[in-house]
Amino acid sequence: MKTGGSRYGTHRVIEPKGVLPQPARVVDNNMTEIWDNEMLIDVIRLNIDSASFHQIKNKLEAQGHADLEKAFADHIIDLTERTGKHKNEDTGSGGMLIGTVKALGPNFEMKDEVKVGDKVATLVSLSLTPLKVKKVKRVLLNKDQAEIEGEAILFSSGIYAKLPDDMDINLALSVLDVAGAPAQVERLVKPGDNVVILGANGKSGVLCNAVAKERAGVSGKVVGLVLNAEDVQTCIDTGCDEVVIADATDAIAVEEMIKEATNGEMADVVINVVNVDNTEMGTIMACKDRGIVYFFSMATSFTKAALGAEGIGADIDMILGNGYAHNHAMISIDLLKRNKELMKIFKERYTD
Repeated sequence: MKTGGSRYGTHRVIEPKGVLPQPARVVDNNMTEIWDNEMLIDVIRLNIDSASFHQIKNKLEAQGHADLEKAFADHIIDLTERTGKHKNEDTGSGGMLIGTVKALGPNFEMKDEVKVGDKVATLVSLSLTPLKVKKVKRVLLNKDQAEIEGEAILFSSGIYAKLPDDMDINLALSVLDVAGAPAQVERLVKPGDNVVILGANGKSGVLCNAVAKERAGVSGKVVGLVLNAEDVQTCIDTGCDEVVIADATDAIAVEEMIKEATNGEMADVVINVVNVDNTEMGTIMACKDRGIVYFFSMATSFTKAALGAEGIGADIDMILGNGYAHNHAMISIDLLKRNKELMKIFKERYTD
């Protein structure tokens, strides 16, 4: 067993030297010998973040692949063989995984007591996780997931959750993948707030709807924004007081609709959980002066958001989504267990 590695995993960085694993282009995914401060995981399934998954799928479709599942599987193998991890080379984002603990270095920093054989979900991005994929067994094109045989490394600084015994592991994977969003919404929304959620029907969106309504209360208002009329009822069922149908990339239309929905007040808090590009300005223009915008979407461009807000004189606080918050796994699992409508939706969408 190798010794003396960094808790942040810089000992696995191949190119360029001197950076952390996430921004690195190539990391070492050799699993034959681990370092004394690492966890080795037998990987069962990857949950690729929504923006990344859809970008890859659209790219493969544009290239003319008839068998999308095979093309996606080949992409996973090629990417991890070349770079040592699953970091989307266009979006820079990753996802997360579930698997079984195979080995624990004696100096691995335990956050939650686990032992060899326990099932865990990593709560750090695949974009920094050394990953060796032996076989892609199945790509679930409608769930943003891939069933694989492989191994991964979690560094000492990495966070993880031991999977609950009373929950389907794929269901747990789906909710833990976006656990940071509802946990951050719980912090940001106050009683009486007007809250707007762009992408309110998605995996993150339905969780955010529920938390936002709990926090805003009867004196507040939660407005969901979706692209398709068939998504309206789901948003209502999960906490939205009103749902508007609009293209989130059409900033002027979004502004007008939110102005009407809030009687001209606009939103105190705007949550962006969409999985497409160019929604920064619609998000910003839905927000009131000195309000808060939270970009959880991995499709967000910091440059577009910062310069766009400056360009229209929007004095707002913008927060780039951090996928980690203290106890975020516990918060999201608890939310799912106590909200029957959310549990129903997640079972229908994300279990086999």
